[in-house]
Amino acid sequence: MMGDKRIIVGVSGASGVGLAVELLKALGEQEGIERHLVMTRGAELTMADEDISPEKLRELADREYDINDFGASISSGTYRTMGMVVIPCSMKTVAGINSGFSDNLLLRAADVTIKEQRKLVLVVRETPLSPIHLKNMLCLSQMGVVIMPAMMSFYNSISTAEDMKRHLIGKILDQFGLEHPGFKRWGEP
Repeated sequence: MMGDKRIIVGVSGASGVGLAVELLKALGEQEGIERHLVMTRGAELTMADEDISPEKLRELADREYDINDFGASISSGTYRTMGMVVIPCSMKTVAGINSGFSDNLLLRAADVTIKEQRKLVLVVRETPLSPIHLKNMLCLSQMGVVIMPAMMSFYNSISTAEDMKRHLIGKILDQFGLEHPGFKRWGEP
């Protein structure tokens, strides 16, 4: 399959793993998109707290990589992808990406995504934000990385948590030129 039909989904140790589940499901509804999954150990620990099993994410992916497999295809810029989404993205992961500290496959894949000038979307999860967090995100944003906090939306008749998740997933897919059923754009019926 051509690289323009692959999206890497990284899952780090921040709260909100259910958002990764929803993204993987939504990508699965897209015509011909391959879902490539890499999860940190912190993600697996957080999943236990959020009653989501790693197997659930694995089942939704077309391909999964071990966090320590530096020989994996996604660790090379010659392996073409549309880009990568890290969802949820911890501040530790933001710091690692910003500094180029690629000590695991998720960080290496993000580093490759940046160096190849592909789309990288970080769905960050933290509040409040410290000056260190803000500095790291500013630096990444200046490199072209999309910083997309998992924020609640209240317009377009959004009233439930499901509506908010659908809206966020729609905004993420929009970054890759993909549509999401039920995603309402401002000013459209």
